[in-house]
Amino acid sequence: MDFEHVPVLLEEVLEGLNIKEDGIYVDGTLGGAGHSKEILKRIPKGHLIGIDQDQNAIDSATETLKEVGENFTIYKNNYANIQDVLEEFGVEKVSGILLDIGVSSHQFDTPERGFSYRFDAPLDMRMDQGNDLDAKKIVNTYSQKELHRVIKEYGEEKWASRIAEFIVKEREEKEIETTFELVEIIKKAIPSKARRNGPHPAKRTFQALRIEVNNELGVLEDTIPKMVDALEAGGRLAIITFHSLEDRIVKDIFKSLYIDCICPPEFPVCVCDKKREIEIITRKPIVSGKEELEKNNRAHSAKLRIAEKIV
Repeated sequence: MDFEHVPVLLEEVLEGLNIKEDGIYVDGTLGGAGHSKEILKRIPKGHLIGIDQDQNAIDSATETLKEVGENFTIYKNNYANIQDVLEEFGVEKVSGILLDIGVSSHQFDTPERGFSYRFDAPLDMRMDQGNDLDAKKIVNTYSQKELHRVIKEYGEEKWASRIAEFIVKEREEKEIETTFELVEIIKKAIPSKARRNGPHPAKRTFQALRIEVNNELGVLEDTIPKMVDALEAGGRLAIITFHSLEDRIVKDIFKSLYIDCICPPEFPVCVCDKKREIEIITRKPIVSGKEELEKNNRAHSAKLRIAEKIV
């Protein structure tokens, strides 16, 4: 199966990870192994650990990485479980970790996965197809209030209230089963004048459903401190995001891990015993240059932040 993946901000990631040839590196979102392939080339004495929930990605990445070397191990898992993965591999600390958050081009372009509003397919959107929760279940069982919250918060959709209302009305007549059925409901909910300009009217709602199905923001928020803890001193964590909410989470958690003390200002001495855990390498996120933007449309919303473990 073709699992083509053009790695975003590749050179910036490779430089930012400060790769050592004998280091152990984790790609927590292996995907098509675009980043991992280049990392593997640079660690002839080291080892690459790849993590992905998608078996199609794992099968494709295995073949891609074999073209470079055999010093890699892939786990079918969620990067949230990095501590379990490292325990199974037999190490406590690693030299660097990469996260490339979001959906791969392959997943978007595989109609039956139900990620895209461009193809008519069953509503799904699960990165791990073993999960019980899918987009169809959300659309047909969440209350109007819950749907409004998801679409507003995760999609930042101006018309979230109307879209939620229209979904609930439509499903009273018939269960909503396919992507195109949902697209038509969204189009009805958004006034025609508002649909004429800007992105596809279903883009934000589909994004919101995907984030809810896969608990993407919750997993990211919970996992960053675990990943910092898994780094050796001097090890680096590089995270690429494609959504403002994701980037805000990374920025805020990096900031909290950088702060040396969280005691109230009126305390005469520190009693919290909190110690700085990282140096923030990127005070502002790294974004793609003009040349990459011309070649890779996916790069337009990409932001890279990097931190280095100090303790």
